Amino acid sequence: MTLDRSHTRACFAAAACAASLGALLAPVLAGAADLVPPLPDSGAELYRVACAACHGADGRGAPAGMVGFDVPLPDFTDCNFASREAEADWVTVASEGGPARGFSEIMPAFGDALTAEQLGRVVAYIKGFGECDTWPQGELNLPRALVTTKAFPEDEVVLSTAVTTDGPDKVSNKLVYERRIGATSQVEVVLPFGWNTTRGNDGRAEWTSAVGDIALAGKQVLFHGMRSGSIVSAGGEVILPTGDEDEGFGDGTTVFEPFLAYGQLLPADFFLQFQGGVKIPAKDKDTEDEAFWRGVLGHTFVTGSYGRSWSPMVELLGSRDIERSRDPRWDVVPQLQVSLSTRQHVRLGLGARIPLNHRDEREPVYMVYLLWDTFDGGFFEGW
Repeated sequence: MTLDRSHTRACFAAAACAASLGALLAPVLAGAADLVPPLPDSGAELYRVACAACHGADGRGAPAGMVGFDVPLPDFTDCNFASREAEADWVTVASEGGPARGFSEIMPAFGDALTAEQLGRVVAYIKGFGECDTWPQGELNLPRALVTTKAFPEDEVVLSTAVTTDGPDKVSNKLVYERRIGATSQVEVVLPFGWNTTRGNDGRAEWTSAVGDIALAGKQVLFHGMRSGSIVSAGGEVILPTGDEDEGFGDGTTVFEPFLAYGQLLPADFFLQFQGGVKIPAKDKDTEDEAFWRGVLGHTFVTGSYGRSWSPMVELLGSRDIERSRDPRWDVVPQLQVSLSTRQHVRLGLGARIPLNHRDEREPVYMVYLLWDTFDGGFFEGW
């Protein structure tokens, strides 16, 4: 749930409308309810009465000379902006004011003047200005899991760390840059690095650093729909042999990884995600052709009415070497994602990958990531 810095005040659009409506309600709040006509019921009429003077009848914003201030008004027809956030996030800012999501105090709160239902009607009308049917809506942007790739295209920077403590200590890191292109596409670059323990000539453990296999990836949304509450994407990753194979940070061969990703909204703020694919090495080395499947079940809730977002999840991971008749490997990953910033554009995820079988050759891995949604602007803003 993030909002573009260059469109910060655009995210206050619903609240700006609420401000005008609050002014209309002043006589009512002063005890003169019988002197003013009732407010219209539809979002269109509420917008026309309360918002159009500043934001324009077409949602593109009135000229600065008409509104009396120089702050650029948002363009509600810009689908890249309007589609990103769920309607509930717009209503939050409208109801509680700018500081509720780390924005300017210029935007006051009007939750006492208008109901959430009334604000929701205005927001729904605003989000309908652009012809944004090809853009996946923000409600389908499900929380990021520790392992499973989600279907929604993102603009994010993620630093993830995985630590093993049973056997030789190893710390593996990945710096992931994701860039959304247009309505339904995404490209990604993964830069891995880490530290490993080795035995020196004197038998003592020593830490050494190494670079891993750089990966390039892409993702394309195939289907999305709010009626079904689902989104499906196809993607692929090419893992290049840039890592230090001797230190355990590389496979020594190019690996191709095509996949499908699926996300599904469930009742009561639960959600489901799935990813399935194959790993195909370019050379016949120690790396085997592998099929994998990953599923996530989670639930999102907030503390208070509009506070911090929490998403406990559990992943079930399976994989199997295609050419061998060996039993599949199964892991379970209990985890939690929590928003850190008030704007909710910086989030923390942590959990543990626990083997369910073949434990004699596999060990638990403790995992954590720090996520920054760059569409919202600076990392240090909105706290």
